[in-house]
Amino acid sequence: MSEKSEEACGPPGDSTRALMACVKSLKEDLASAQDKFLRLAADFDNFKKRSAQEGDRRATAQKSGFMRELLPVIDNLERALTVDPSASPDQLRTGVHMTLQQLHQLLRHHGVETEDTVGQTFDPYRHEALRVRRDASMPDDAVLEVYQPGYYYRGGEVLRPATVVVNDLSQPEPARRDGNGG
Repeated sequence: MSEKSEEACGPPGDSTRALMACVKSLKEDLASAQDKFLRLAADFDNFKKRSAQEGDRRATAQKSGFMRELLPVIDNLERALTVDPSASPDQLRTGVHMTLQQLHQLLRHHGVETEDTVGQTFDPYRHEALRVRRDASMPDDAVLEVYQPGYYYRGGEVLRPATVVVNDLSQPEPARRDGNGG
């Protein structure tokens, strides 16, 4: 209740006229509070919309920045496609290797890493087993081979698990052939 309403209502036991003034004052207070509430609700709604728009603008700016950084890699790949056919395959391979290094550097700059998983214990959250094989020289459940590397954010989020061959010591050893063909 506002001070104005408290004054209008006065002490208990006042006349009808005083009560009417009290009711009128309380109605004005209610209308004022409702108006404040509606204004605050509208301000909050506008804040949410501005925040969403700002988030969209930031995401677009980040994507644009990444794309601008990716363009030199694309340029190098396009140059590799226009190489004179008489150029040596080693030169082409070296150029493609350098472009791949450039791309990996760009990914690292943006927090994306790959790791050498050969010899690590198979982790179903980071690896996808494509096959199993037995290798007695390695521990059970060790990654023996990587078909496709996995990519991870530095914080540990898996972008793509590595597809791997996993050691399974429970498999029987492959039959050995003797020197006589059998």
